[in-house]
Amino acid sequence: MSDASQDGSVLGKRERGEDGQSGASDEIGPAPVDMSQDESDEDVGPMPMPAGAPGVTKRNVKRVFIVLPHEKLYLEHLPSADQYYKSFMHRDALSFCVMTKTDFVITTSVDGHLKLWKKQDTGIEFVKHFRAHSSSIVGVSASADGQLFASVAEDGSAKVFDVMNFDMINMFKLDYKPVACCYVHRRGQAQGLLAISDQASGTIRIYDARGDGKPLTVIDKLHRYPVHLMAYSDRYDTVISADENGFVEFWEPTEPFELPKKVPGMWKYKSTTDLYEFKKTKSIPTCITLSPDSSSFVTFSLPDQMQQAGTTAYKVDDMEFGRRLALERELELPEADGRIPAMWSNAVWDESGAFVIYPTLLGIKVVNTVTNKVVRLMGKDEAVRFMNLALYQGAPAKRGFTTLAMAASANPILANKETRDPTLFCTGYKKQRFFLFTRSEPEDSKVSDRDVFNEKPTREEQSIATATITNRGGPSPLASSAVIHTTVGDIHIRLFPKQVPKTVENFVGHARSGYYEGVIFHRVIAKFMIQTGDPLGDGTGGTSIWGREFEDEFSDDLRHDRPYTVSMANAGPNTNGSQFFITTTATPWLDKKHTIFGRVFSGLEVVHAIENVKVNKMDKPLEDIKIINVDVD
Repeated sequence: MSDASQDGSVLGKRERGEDGQSGASDEIGPAPVDMSQDESDEDVGPMPMPAGAPGVTKRNVKRVFIVLPHEKLYLEHLPSADQYYKSFMHRDALSFCVMTKTDFVITTSVDGHLKLWKKQDTGIEFVKHFRAHSSSIVGVSASADGQLFASVAEDGSAKVFDVMNFDMINMFKLDYKPVACCYVHRRGQAQGLLAISDQASGTIRIYDARGDGKPLTVIDKLHRYPVHLMAYSDRYDTVISADENGFVEFWEPTEPFELPKKVPGMWKYKSTTDLYEFKKTKSIPTCITLSPDSSSFVTFSLPDQMQQAGTTAYKVDDMEFGRRLALERELELPEADGRIPAMWSNAVWDESGAFVIYPTLLGIKVVNTVTNKVVRLMGKDEAVRFMNLALYQGAPAKRGFTTLAMAASANPILANKETRDPTLFCTGYKKQRFFLFTRSEPEDSKVSDRDVFNEKPTREEQSIATATITNRGGPSPLASSAVIHTTVGDIHIRLFPKQVPKTVENFVGHARSGYYEGVIFHRVIAKFMIQTGDPLGDGTGGTSIWGREFEDEFSDDLRHDRPYTVSMANAGPNTNGSQFFITTTATPWLDKKHTIFGRVFSGLEVVHAIENVKVNKMDKPLEDIKIINVDVD
């Protein structure tokens, strides 16, 4: 093995022997975090992150067969598609997705924007867009009757919305930094009560949502640490709250804010319950979601332990599992603002209270709580780590109310009732879109059309797209965009000449000279990347426009934090030539190792078409996919 191939931090390009055949492997492409010592010498190009978690031994557990009556009927009223049907945009990554009792979907993003959507017979319709806050939204809440919605942000502002009239009816400035908010009044109550917690203490303040912003009540003896979760039960008029130290409390939103006394079967001492589990395991709950009848609640918690056992319902290959596991670890690391991304995750109940739906690294799981089995897995092949969920199971086409018992009956009067359109709304990690899962799969001819572009480009994006650099002595050696014409379609790329001028100049020079014409995509790895740029077609060739290798260019503004990133392949530091690759998922382990010089902004379906072709053992497509030519502008 060459020195480059022995070093686990780089991948080199293969040297060609005197007979023109490939010699020892020095692969070009982005490197994984760690390479095994017995790596094949024939591996060429970028490799995905290796698996890092071993399996576990199967335990012998005595099986008790429990059956949920009418399980098939319940599942018919839940989304079942493997792929998401549609997706809609925000200007920035989404944080919350809420479904109200009045059939409105409310989505918020980290830039403080809020959008209202109305559920239709099929799909949703955009209603209104609010620039609600000037900073990240940290907490949202919908009232029990679905009439009111509230949001609080890091800038200390609280906004109240009238959902039915899609209007903002109140705003007030808080003299502290909020963490969470929750409506704590019953349906039909004239006064809307909004509880807001303080980031610096365990204090909870209750406000009149339509009032002047002065707290009606201050609760400072319930929690000793900041309260980051609150959930309200309209049936029992009870609030369940959790703090950052793992303590969970039950209390009534009226004086003296103690344990509810009118709940049948309510426990007297917390030691007789499992409410100390979070504290025992040193974990923090990320959500509290009550079942429809308020008899149970479900939580997520951090940190989480993940493994891939042989008995799993859906098993991915070790490489793919390693990539997903790396992303899970990234979710638990604080971002620049101190927020842990995994704290956006939640779990939801279906209307029967028999199923819990929650996102995992494998996809979105539907678990039968009676039999304790995974009965459905959605989105397992999507390149999205789903985070925040909201479920709709109503039937908006009919004004009448249809219960599950009525739907299961043989009454001929009810036989003509229109079928439901159950929809699961999901946000994604670092995604500027939210996704809709229904009972319908996207048509093969319309997969590329399922991502709706409902946002205009930002000023920055417009300036990059329209910027042209002129030179009196002839065409500029740089460009701001390029179109790669391939035998399966066009890929439109936005270039970054300001951040990486030399790399862009190299790419533009090759494009204008026709260097890439007829070059094939010689290595393709699904759910990782597609690689091209080698005129020899085997990953061993290619040089720069200067006839030598040139240095890396790294910028803090450019990271492998999203799919469709265009980067240079190399054989270690400062060994760039002509080969490049396009990622099809986030690859953070490649940062500061491979120079990013562009991103794909159109023709995403072409990238995925290339990604999904059949390949041989060397990851080379069985049928050649060629670059016809490259246009730059």
